[in-house]
Amino acid sequence: MWWVIAVVAAVVVVATYLTWLAARVDRLHARAAAAYATLDAHLVRRAAAAVALAEAAQLPTLMYAAKIALDAQPDDREVAENDLTRHLRGGLKAPPSDVVDSLVQISRRVALARQVHNDVVRDALAVRRRALVRLFRLARKHPIPAYFDVDDPSLS
Repeated sequence: MWWVIAVVAAVVVVATYLTWLAARVDRLHARAAAAYATLDAHLVRRAAAAVALAEAAQLPTLMYAAKIALDAQPDDREVAENDLTRHLRGGLKAPPSDVVDSLVQISRRVALARQVHNDVVRDALAVRRRALVRLFRLARKHPIPAYFDVDDPSLS
């Protein structure tokens, strides 16, 4: 009779652990989605500030790069943001103004949001690689999160 109690206790412990693990997988993927949304919002703000700077400083190549970054599809986003960063580094030779200062602050926020996003993605991918998560397919309803690898967008 004692072995029945031991088997039931073992099943309860395993079920509790799997439930906790499934909730953790869900939380990490929700955090990854929220981090990407935050990063996207900061990237849009940076591109809009770059358009304002390009209009004020009469820089057509910067304006073109910023508009491409605003209109980029998710697959082409990293390339467009790298191009915008290159143009911003080359186009910030103007004397400091309110537009340049706000662009520098927004770029720092983009760098921080990118770092947070990549950290959360790393954690989500690590939990997806665990044997029990793969065996019980606990992450099957979530798309695989991806890193956002761009050149460091912070400007000095």
